[in-house]
Amino acid sequence: MNRVGILLMNLGGPERIQDVGPFLYNLFSDPEIIRLPIPALQKPMAWFISTLRTSKSQEAYRAIGGGSPLRRITEQQARELQSELRQRGIDATSYVAMRYWHPFTESAVSDLKADGINQVVVLPLYPHFSLSTSGSSFRELQRLRQSDPDFQKVSIRCIRSWYDQSGYVRSMAKLIAEQVCLCDKPRDAYVFFSAHGVPRSYIEEAGDPYQKEIEGGAGLIMNELESLLGYRNSFTLAYQSRVGPEEWIKPYTDEVLTRLGNEKVHDLVVVPISFVSEHIETLGEIDIDYKNLALASGVVNFRRVRALDLYPEFIKGLADLVSLSLEGPEINLDEAAKLPAKVKFYPQEKWQWGWNNSSEAWNGRIAMIGFLAFLLEVISGHGPLHSLGLL
Repeated sequence: MNRVGILLMNLGGPERIQDVGPFLYNLFSDPEIIRLPIPALQKPMAWFISTLRTSKSQEAYRAIGGGSPLRRITEQQARELQSELRQRGIDATSYVAMRYWHPFTESAVSDLKADGINQVVVLPLYPHFSLSTSGSSFRELQRLRQSDPDFQKVSIRCIRSWYDQSGYVRSMAKLIAEQVCLCDKPRDAYVFFSAHGVPRSYIEEAGDPYQKEIEGGAGLIMNELESLLGYRNSFTLAYQSRVGPEEWIKPYTDEVLTRLGNEKVHDLVVVPISFVSEHIETLGEIDIDYKNLALASGVVNFRRVRALDLYPEFIKGLADLVSLSLEGPEINLDEAAKLPAKVKFYPQEKWQWGWNNSSEAWNGRIAMIGFLAFLLEVISGHGPLHSLGLL
């Protein structure tokens, strides 16, 4: 009997304020987020950075209600997708695999093995592929498979990216159209796509296709929006969540919002293009920080397009992806997890200082600074950690 499991991969997020510290620790413990020249220092370094970062991150989560809704929404998406597939005659069970918080990928793998699943379709809930999101999740799954003979017996098909999938494109266009039609002058409404950014080195040195897929996806959505409305709105694309001194892909969301405000844009329709669920970047960064910036800069009406969440056409689009994966040519896990030969996220012989994009993650520069500060405090016996009683 062929039993199909759908493995939905996402980042994860702290559900309660007290989860923030452990979540950050898990994040920074990943050597693909922060690489240190001495592997044994990975966990001490993760503890050190997460300790420094927790308080500020907790403030951000308190501002959106005390925790991330990502797990709840993702599990709802999994149930809706499972129901849609079963209505189509596909005996499928959905599982959620979070990268840095519960339910972890390892837990999802244990569940699908216990359920006797013999064929898995891996579906990352990132429409656009990036080395640090879908790529990291694929590689985590690959590591688990390599160490588990029973899991190696399970057939795995992977969906690498799906930014051009028709159900996704139509769903985004319809949600944008809803907000455009609420504007005082719909034809003059300015559509502003905001995507999560990545360091420029990812694109130029590692060959990450993320920026190309984001730009291509925005163009497809605008074409669909034009067909829905009968006219074409002005639009632009920028990248948010930039942190640290390293240069990220441009333009930056905050700088473009300031410019549009100075240009007296009346109705601004903001689209979180790279996010399919509400979470800290939409509820906090866009709805609070960027909205305040836009209004202070001169934008009159700030309208944010809601995340896809459980939008019916979006769920049907996900089901289409699974169906095509089961019927079409196989993309196996090794192929999906494979990195370009030239990829070096944080090369030890050339510490490129800056930040990683995934959910507040720091890269080599901050890691090295923190590492040196940590060593100095341990050696000297003086510093903030000692004053707090942590050393």
